[in-house]
Amino acid sequence: MSVQSPSIQAEEVQANAKPKAVSNADKHIWGIFIALCIISTIELYSASSREVASSSLGVMGPIIRHLVMLAGGALLVYFLSRRHYSDFIPFTLGFALVSVVMMVYVMFFGEIVNGARRSLTILGIGIYPAEMVKLSAVLLIALVMTWNPNPKNVGVTSKAVVYSGVIVLFLSGLLIEQGLTNTLLLLAISYSMMIVGGVRIWHLFLLTGAYAACGGVFLLYLVFSEPKQTPADEEDEIVMVDGTTKKNPTRLDTWIARLQRHGQDSVPKWEVPATGKNRQEILSYMAQANGGIYGVGPGNSREASRLPLAFSDYIFAIIIEELGLIGGIVVMILYLWLLGRASGIASHCNRTYPALVVIGMAVMIAFQALFHMGIVSGVFPVSGQPLPLLSKGGTSIVVTAIAFGIMLSISRTATRQGSKKQDIRDEIDTLPEQFGAENQMQL
Repeated sequence: MSVQSPSIQAEEVQANAKPKAVSNADKHIWGIFIALCIISTIELYSASSREVASSSLGVMGPIIRHLVMLAGGALLVYFLSRRHYSDFIPFTLGFALVSVVMMVYVMFFGEIVNGARRSLTILGIGIYPAEMVKLSAVLLIALVMTWNPNPKNVGVTSKAVVYSGVIVLFLSGLLIEQGLTNTLLLLAISYSMMIVGGVRIWHLFLLTGAYAACGGVFLLYLVFSEPKQTPADEEDEIVMVDGTTKKNPTRLDTWIARLQRHGQDSVPKWEVPATGKNRQEILSYMAQANGGIYGVGPGNSREASRLPLAFSDYIFAIIIEELGLIGGIVVMILYLWLLGRASGIASHCNRTYPALVVIGMAVMIAFQALFHMGIVSGVFPVSGQPLPLLSKGGTSIVVTAIAFGIMLSISRTATRQGSKKQDIRDEIDTLPEQFGAENQMQL
């Protein structure tokens, strides 16, 4: 039996050890996370008034549950932020596989929420796989683009574009039945990552053509398919703008009806009569109008007790009512600040993978927030979309916490321009061979 010398053993331990952090976790990202949690705690207390009657814990029941979720999310953020970003690479494919399996199950056997199969229950906990799928898309696209750098020019090869397009189409096919907004959000995330990653313009045009062709095929399928017995909306019929009524509507019928209602630009919002179908929209507009510039103050919302989804899909309306236009702008700036901060980190990373991941996570959070704000304010047609960290929802909070944790990990452990040469060598030695490509992103 051979015995290694202490010097050889020390070299092996050093080779297997993770490189030390090159800087502290980004304080701006931590500050944004904490600020959003504080706003969420204050505003959700008002927005959850409709749930108080059904809570076994009384008045404090909904906010206690939400605080527990936020506390768990904060612990998850801290734990992930202390890991080296290379630790996340082996778990990407496993996480994506679990997300896809859950999503497929939900498509056929999931629980119906707001007119579509959206969730499943495990050990009494409701899980919404659509949120997990969006996170999986960021991680998978980052992997594909890192594996296929262009050795001659800035950017990636055409193979990376094809693989990324296939991933997006596959995941979009899983999300489309739940709602068009999630699919559009996924497309926006993928386009952003590809543009930042240096994909050529003509490749993007070809990819857009492929997306359009697949979308056309899907629309034809919806047009000629038989209506499902399970209602696609909250009731078993919908009323189109022209007054016609459709029984057992398909998702296409629901989308068309929402687009038609949204397209009535000639009628001011305050003159649109309230009906059973647009009740949430009208109440959210009333809440925003009641808030004015400065708001009515935390806890003084008038519409929270009437707006059915004030704690989730319409939380931004309650924020504006209580904090006013100024408060709404502050919340929007927090998300844009996160995107800007992540862009700065990505542009200075020495390696491609952490740069793509950090910008993808920030885009996922910021774009979802902007979609939510646009829907609530009437810019986009009505569609359910939670506001990251502010809306009630366990899956959304966990996924957002994972995204924040990964961004903080990258800000702490990824080497950047000006880092010590030894830190750069340690980072390269830690990463798998195909992840050592130098970052050539153009922001």
